[in-house]
Amino acid sequence: MAMTLRLDDAEGAALRKRAELEARSMQDIAREAIREYIEHHSRSDLIDSILDRELPRFAEALERLGK
Repeated sequence: MAMTLRLDDAEGAALRKRAELEARSMQDIAREAIREYIEHHSRSDLIDSILDRELPRFAEALERLGK
């Protein structure tokens, strides 16, 4: 899939500098950042879902531990 990514001047300069420092393409850096973002948020969503489902079962015990 092809897409266009629009960056402001500061973002473009920062991306260019990072790519030069790592001897990688700007596209490669951007793609890695997107993969990391998706992975992080997917994991957070899974944890939130499990907590929403399981936490009520232990609410009383957790309340007692908090005292």
